[in-house]
Amino acid sequence: MSTAGRRHGYIGPAEPLGTVRPGAEGRVVRSARDLDAWLAARDRAELAEPFTYVVDLDGLLRLAPRRSEHVACAGGADVLGAGEMGFERTAGRWTVREVSNQSTGYCPRLESWDAVARALDGAGVGRPAGFTYAVVFRRCLTCGEINIVREGDFVCVFCGGDLPGEWNAAA
Repeated sequence: MSTAGRRHGYIGPAEPLGTVRPGAEGRVVRSARDLDAWLAARDRAELAEPFTYVVDLDGLLRLAPRRSEHVACAGGADVLGAGEMGFERTAGRWTVREVSNQSTGYCPRLESWDAVARALDGAGVGRPAGFTYAVVFRRCLTCGEINIVREGDFVCVFCGGDLPGEWNAAA
């Protein structure tokens, strides 16, 4: 198991856990060839949208169709990173066009980018310098709800309480 990066356990609602099926985890991408083969099986409409991804505890990228649950893509396991990722064909190879940490089931820290970058670099897939859309998650200390912080406004949308400045979305 990789020790590079912080683990994120699943903290989302219980219903998506029902989508976890042993042996049906997201497609592992160890190389540009793996990515090419997986994307070749997608239809044009699907390629226009970002896909669900996780970085597993071995530091490997796993991909699934966009409307898949992150926890199903991860096989129910903890992850080093999670979000959405879109690709484009550039100079005869697939590269990452867009990537986020948008996963309300895992609520990954912004620092999870390091694990995402390592997974992409290890697979030989071109990528941007960081998340193209970065999501800041915080758990409200007053009501316990998970929030997405928008425009630097650290106020809970559920109860109006102040949100902490540091990531605290773990269970």
